[in-house]
Amino acid sequence: MDVNEYKNKLIEFAQEAVRTRSYSDEEGNFAALIKKTMEELKYDEVLIDSVGNVVGKIGNGSKIIHFDSHMDTVRVNDEELWQVPPFSGEIRDGALWGRGSVDMKSALCASVYAAAMARDKGYLDGKTVYVTGTVCEEYCDGENLKHFYKEFDLKPDFCVICEPCDNTITLGHKGKAQIRIITNGISAHGSAPEKGKNAVYEMAEIIQRVEKLNEKLSSEGAEHGTIVLSDISCESASLNAVPSQCSIYLDRRLVLGESLDKVKNEMDELIKGKDARWEVGTLYHTSWNGGKLVYEPMHEPWKIDEDAPLTQALREAYNTVYGSYPDKYDFWDFGTNAITPVAMGVPTIGFGPGEYKLAHMRDEHCDVEKIKEAMMVYAELIKNL
Repeated sequence: MDVNEYKNKLIEFAQEAVRTRSYSDEEGNFAALIKKTMEELKYDEVLIDSVGNVVGKIGNGSKIIHFDSHMDTVRVNDEELWQVPPFSGEIRDGALWGRGSVDMKSALCASVYAAAMARDKGYLDGKTVYVTGTVCEEYCDGENLKHFYKEFDLKPDFCVICEPCDNTITLGHKGKAQIRIITNGISAHGSAPEKGKNAVYEMAEIIQRVEKLNEKLSSEGAEHGTIVLSDISCESASLNAVPSQCSIYLDRRLVLGESLDKVKNEMDELIKGKDARWEVGTLYHTSWNGGKLVYEPMHEPWKIDEDAPLTQALREAYNTVYGSYPDKYDFWDFGTNAITPVAMGVPTIGFGPGEYKLAHMRDEHCDVEKIKEAMMVYAELIKNL
């Protein structure tokens, strides 16, 4: 195929991708579509791993380059309110519309085609390129890649996370700690509360402390961490009983310079003097193929150096495609699968089409030209590494 054929086929693939629903833990049909497309593009190896990730491999060189995108999307609960039906894959006003067009099917499709294009252009001498479509990222950042790397006994030389950033080179993202705090009480009949101990009342002051902690974090400068209470529940024998236990779930985001040790100290202070404990807010998911994911959301922030070889190679690729070097970099507020390669010491960077402010939103849409350009940048990056 020539370049224009690649571009046209890419957009057709992206449209079909949007038409294929793939909510978290329900990615099977999309996985089949990706696998079929990789096989049609004559990848050297294509398979589904133990947790349902799609893995495509091209080349057999010693230098390993990994492009990762997640297959899952958030749900649509307001389909009737969308300007364009969310699973139509319609092209309108120069954009691909629909759920997942930004987060992040367009980028996944671009990476699938980029690896094949790089092979056809002769860019793979001494290199192996892996392209993955991973499961359940919306809930379990990076847990999917732990399984992939372990099963393949793989440590890439470079990793590109294709999350949306409107084709702006992205050097890192915030850290995340999700914590559950539990207070204990003593159950009693609602007509005799003095005989019990109300776990909700025990939690009330802790909640106030959470609010004050966020105010303190907000005062620490323009770039500061945050903490949000995202869920609360209690256990009670009935609606006329004193609750015996109360639980809250906290989402703490870390900026560069903050550490998980700092977060642990904060949690100790939040429960100080209370009949309470805190624990990591571990999440459990079963993938579309029955694979089990156990996710512990405790991750440091990270940033690759502007002078790193991977950053410089991506700058050169950007210049080749756009005719000028980028005049800015980005830094994601949200978490990604990058946490796994970063923790392994793998140089990791972000680049992908789509404005991330449109992710998870009604009327999600992605500029078609940016999708094509992302494919070209990925292919040139493979050449440069």
